[in-house]
Amino acid sequence: MKKLYIRRASELVTCRGSAPKKGAEMADIGLIKNGGVLIHDDQIFAVGTTEELDLLAGFEEGSGQADACTETASGYTVLDASGKTVLPGFVDSHTHFIFGGYRAEEFSWRLKGDTYMSIMERGGGINATVGPTRDASIQELVSVGRERMNRMLEFGVTTVEGKSGYGMDRNTELKQLRAMKELDASHPVDIVTTFLGPHSVLPQYKGKEREFIDMLLQDVMPVVKEEGLAEFADIFCEKGVFGIEDSEYYLTRAKEMGFKLKVHADEMNSLGGAELAARTGAYSADHLLKASDEGIRQMAKAGVISTLLPATAFCLKEPFAPARKMIDSGCAVALASDLNPGSCFTNSIPLLIALGCIYMNMSIEEVITALTINGAAALGRADSIGSLEKGKKADVVILKYPSIHFMPYHTGINLVETVIKNGDVAYQKEWERLPELKREN
Repeated sequence: MKKLYIRRASELVTCRGSAPKKGAEMADIGLIKNGGVLIHDDQIFAVGTTEELDLLAGFEEGSGQADACTETASGYTVLDASGKTVLPGFVDSHTHFIFGGYRAEEFSWRLKGDTYMSIMERGGGINATVGPTRDASIQELVSVGRERMNRMLEFGVTTVEGKSGYGMDRNTELKQLRAMKELDASHPVDIVTTFLGPHSVLPQYKGKEREFIDMLLQDVMPVVKEEGLAEFADIFCEKGVFGIEDSEYYLTRAKEMGFKLKVHADEMNSLGGAELAARTGAYSADHLLKASDEGIRQMAKAGVISTLLPATAFCLKEPFAPARKMIDSGCAVALASDLNPGSCFTNSIPLLIALGCIYMNMSIEEVITALTINGAAALGRADSIGSLEKGKKADVVILKYPSIHFMPYHTGINLVETVIKNGDVAYQKEWERLPELKREN
């Protein structure tokens, strides 16, 4: 048996629980001072204070075992976390990270005042990524996907959600999902896949949205289900894209096919997407910049995770989703990057933390909950990841500094020093040491 002991963490965040934390519960992160974690193979065996775990691990202070990566008499490899913060691995529960091509020029257009929807209406936006993604081979998508996942791991992400939606035809949608399946089998970061065929309306289907949805339901999604390529189904419910009636039609039939549900909801307009998510039993409603008070109330009542994507609002120069109102109304809020080639080409966890704390009036405790146990719940994984407690996957992040309060304070800086995935060290930051400059007399 492989055994690892992380000990003497200045602060250890547990986020204990197997369900999403709602409302005031989000501030309870189960902080342990001078904490530790015992790991057996790929699972957590015990969590507690270092004093408690030293007894379980057979560790004797002063025996010469205090250095990192030494071994105890009980066979534990010891990782000394003195002066550091230890947390559950981050869960990025909304991304579009498999795509071909880039749209850097659109970013400049928006800086000059063009809106997201106006760019979309003139042939840019989502549809502009369709051609490059259709042209890319599966090997090319796997290659760029792996590089992006490496960057995620550096930020402490141990589980990520990935969506299709840049093909909107049978072959490309399946190609995107198959690329993610290959990456999930070969990369340390776990991938939860979502089918997002109705991501936009192709020109030939404008005014025939129901026909397009039926094509996906009949020709593509049975293959997705048969090959086990996606667990969730999602739709972009938005004015000028898919309205409430078409979105509900799609979600109802996707659920009948055995897919769990997600909804891109109320991003640009208050269309009733939050209410739709509650009505259809979706795991999460995502974006929610323009969610109504009634939609927020219904999400809280139905237990729908409010997945907020502040980096997208930031890049689009839009008002942020009302996180404070949602939490105070009893919602379970998650934060995710929305990494994509157009509206948000970033997967920076430090940026999400800064935006959540500074602009969305969330406490650092609530932000941590949103990036761990609530992100896990948005993916139906709260029983196995998202917290540090006995029986869960050993997905652990170690930060350079001794307190969670350094996360917003050292603004926008990646503090991740070590990432442990399934009990193995998957990433370790080699802090740069600049050579001393010689001064000539």
